[in-house]
Amino acid sequence: MIKERIKLVWEFKGPDAEHFAVHHEIHLKQYAAAENLLESTSSTEEVSPEFWNASLTVDKADMIKVRDALKPHRGFKV
Repeated sequence: MIKERIKLVWEFKGPDAEHFAVHHEIHLKQYAAAENLLESTSSTEEVSPEFWNASLTVDKADMIKVRDALKPHRGFKV
């Protein structure tokens, strides 16, 4: 059975967007480790030079817990 995955995304805009996205990913990794989200993955993505995303992809079963704790800007199925 294939597990449904949800990608939660935090958006950063402005001249320091890259710095904030990269730094935020560090905290996402720390949270995933502390909460034993063993199959989670994190990443950063440049949308444009002043628009970056940090993301955490989790199993659907963990999504509510992560969403309520970390307040992502958006999320979608992957």
